[in-house]
Amino acid sequence: MTREKSGTEAVSAVVDDRFVGGLVSWAHTEELWLSGEGGLLQQRTKRLLEPAPEGEMTDRLGCDRHDPAGKKGSDSRNGKRTKTVLTDVGPVAVQVP
Repeated sequence: MTREKSGTEAVSAVVDDRFVGGLVSWAHTEELWLSGEGGLLQQRTKRLLEPAPEGEMTDRLGCDRHDPAGKKGSDSRNGKRTKTVLTDVGPVAVQVP
């Protein structure tokens, strides 16, 4: 027994197909590898992972980056460092606060 897709699922599938198709086409045009060191999958994984620690830091400190309110507390932002995250597409270097 198969389940028919709802209108929202069908639209989502078309958008996903166009998005992925666009990425693959762009990678081909730019002569990028899809996988491996520096490949498209590694680059996209980095873009997905990096914002999370920044958001966590904002929640923890209670203020955004460069917000003057952050200068009054005992904790403050003091730069970033590189951390390597092991993923299914290989190691990905991300900047964390």
